Amino acid sequence: MASMRRRVGSYICSELCGSVMNQRLYSSRVDWKQLRPMILKRIKNRAQDYPVKRMIPVAEEVFEAREIVTRGVSALLQVVPVHSCKFCPEVHIGALGHQMKSCHGFKRMIKDQPHKWGPGCLNDILVPVESFHLENTFQDEIKHDQRFDFPRVPAVLELCNQAGADIPDEVWHTDGTLSTTVRGNDENPATFLPEELRFIGQRTIEAWERLRLGVTKLLLVYPSKVCEHCSEVHVGLSGHKARMCGVFKFQGWRGKHKWKKAGVDDLVPPKIVWHQRPHDPPVLVDSGRDYYGHAPAVIELCMQVGARAPPKYHCMMKAQGLAPPIK
Repeated sequence: MASMRRRVGSYICSELCGSVMNQRLYSSRVDWKQLRPMILKRIKNRAQDYPVKRMIPVAEEVFEAREIVTRGVSALLQVVPVHSCKFCPEVHIGALGHQMKSCHGFKRMIKDQPHKWGPGCLNDILVPVESFHLENTFQDEIKHDQRFDFPRVPAVLELCNQAGADIPDEVWHTDGTLSTTVRGNDENPATFLPEELRFIGQRTIEAWERLRLGVTKLLLVYPSKVCEHCSEVHVGLSGHKARMCGVFKFQGWRGKHKWKKAGVDDLVPPKIVWHQRPHDPPVLVDSGRDYYGHAPAVIELCMQVGARAPPKYHCMMKAQGLAPPIK
């Protein structure tokens, strides 16, 4: 019995000593004032490696794909009717707006209400995402008092600019006014042949896929941040210090953002809409919402003119799904 106790005691001591030996002890005697110049020097030396030369063609391809998508969607909006809810961000692409009771109002104080449809515009299909325009990737953080000293530009253009793409000056000045001039459901729509519309739609889908793939590649090299509580995006190493977070239950933070790593959906939102299949009724009703599919707004807009959607969206669209029962 005594030998058993000695064995157990030695085993416990060995385990405790082993756990203590494996622990990493940190000293609190670090002089951060001496380390700060070293850290700043490493950051300055790192800036010499950017922009990465191998990523410059990717940035230029993303810029070209974005221009093709913008022009294609602008052309299709003159032919395909697009409806936008007046009280929520819901969008429907088709001749008649759906009858889903999913409107939550402007301040999300109501729910399960029918939508009030109005004419849609370019911003309803291509959701604008803006960020601060930086002089270089490794510049100092933007303080709250400096928020008006830096212009706001589209986040994708800022990402391409930091990646080394050559962006003309007229693009920076005209990009913000394009969305206000292009609206759908015009009284005098442009005339296109069916073959031309199909070609524009297919080219727009291909450019949309290249755009998202290129942004995914650029985000692996050039870090970007997005706020966890709002849709604010910052293209750079660390988020800015401007207190612009508008989530009311986090007002104790004085409007500070809580940053996390951004993804392709944060810079290029897909804007999911209801997809109307050939065997669905002319007007989507609320009772059949479990049977209907979804699709990104750009894909749905191009499919309205005869373009073919990539196979990866077929599951989302429920292409082979059943139609709702007729009552």
